[in-house]
Amino acid sequence: MRVSACRLRAPSGRGSLVIPGGESTTMSKLAVLFGMMEPLRERVRAGMPVYGTCAGMILLAEKILDPRSGQETVGGIDMIVRRNAFGRQNESFEAAVEVAGIDGGPVEGVFIRAPWVESVGAEAEVIAEHGGHIVAVRQRNVLATSFHPELTGDHRVHALFVEMVRAVK
Repeated sequence: MRVSACRLRAPSGRGSLVIPGGESTTMSKLAVLFGMMEPLRERVRAGMPVYGTCAGMILLAEKILDPRSGQETVGGIDMIVRRNAFGRQNESFEAAVEVAGIDGGPVEGVFIRAPWVESVGAEAEVIAEHGGHIVAVRQRNVLATSFHPELTGDHRVHALFVEMVRAVK
């Protein structure tokens, strides 16, 4: 069987990407298998706007504290993340989260086997914390949250990302 990678737009082309929640190890291994990891890295380095939630946050980190065997990252945010930091599936929860740059009060964060950020580099901006842990970070055109705002009726985090995309164009 022949497998070929999808073409990504040229670095000067328009486009943006949302990396959803899910299983970060599987996403990483499939991106490598299908020849997508290096093109994704190149596009992020070239300034493509990217938003990652939960597993997407893990993939956008420069380093994972507890990676699974063979797990790689796309990178884009100078941060170190810890997988499943808030606990296992049955320890999932919802919480109000104040996000810098988003008006109208806290957003509802749905944390499902969520990571947290252990530390960030000088260029990364922490935009939200919960329980003393970093749960949302932004660096240039890259945004990451450890929670799932798409599972609520509140679209303000997504609106923030849309504004980031518009600012690039």
